[in-house]
Amino acid sequence: MDRELALNIVRVTEAAALGCGKYMGRGNKEIADQAAVDGMRSMFQVLDISGTVVIGEGELDEAPMLYIGEKIGTWEAGSPEIDIAVDPLDGTKLVAKGLPGALAVVAVAPKGCLLHAPDMYMHKIAVGPQAAGHIDITAPIEENLYNVAKALNKDITEVTVIMQDRERHADFIERARAVGARIKLFGDGDVAAAIATCFDDSGVDMMIGKGGAPEGVISAAAIKCLGGEFQGILVPDNEEERRRCKEMAGDNWDRVLTMEDLAKGDDIIFAATGVSDGELLKGVRYMANNRAQTYSMVTRSKSGTIRFIDTIHVLDKKPTYAYVK
Repeated sequence: MDRELALNIVRVTEAAALGCGKYMGRGNKEIADQAAVDGMRSMFQVLDISGTVVIGEGELDEAPMLYIGEKIGTWEAGSPEIDIAVDPLDGTKLVAKGLPGALAVVAVAPKGCLLHAPDMYMHKIAVGPQAAGHIDITAPIEENLYNVAKALNKDITEVTVIMQDRERHADFIERARAVGARIKLFGDGDVAAAIATCFDDSGVDMMIGKGGAPEGVISAAAIKCLGGEFQGILVPDNEEERRRCKEMAGDNWDRVLTMEDLAKGDDIIFAATGVSDGELLKGVRYMANNRAQTYSMVTRSKSGTIRFIDTIHVLDKKPTYAYVK
């Protein structure tokens, strides 16, 4: 893929963040999510790509925009064929409640390189570059914590593991506490929590827990670009979900899924723009004279380069975002 595509993907996440940013704290997660989808889709449609959404807002009959299987981009002769995984608003509840940590995120890869993950749960574990190669999702949490501590040259009491604040993680929390590890809980925003492991200044060393499989694919793509490690195992709840697992991941769908299973190859691009303030990125800022400021990051697996982008937008020249009241 052309490296210029990376900057164009940032424009897509910026469009989503600008589309939903004015809904922060207004109590309506559905409207915020739809505004993010509309902004993202409008920018995708002008990109010179032949794109197919493999991780999106749902099936065709469940989501009017950016549904799984939707064709986006110009689809002109010679435009690159790519798989697209989107979460226009990772943290809809966060935006609705005016809480920190919401992001607009996109991962892209050549056609056939992103897993078409079913909309179900996935067991996940993630670490940053220094602890890559030292985790095993099938091992007890205690073993993983001690191995990460050793890889980072830390005492176990200095290791921080992040988990979603859900009852299903009560056992993990109790066992992590028992060995003396530090615990950080988050409410929503799986992708942001996973990629936090790849940045030293986040203070997060490992992410573990059970969350959405589509978000797992996006997280794996991001972490592959950032040099860390992600592992996942699909967790279907019923026979229909098991059938979909077999369709999308093959007969041995219950195996450990590595980053290469989830985001294949060495030509992955990941971009994110902050919607509300978070530890990684600031949220959208609204300024005088109908201007706005966004904070984004973009990274490529091929080069390993991580760019942080601070952008001033003149909204009068962006009619897609000007309608929000």
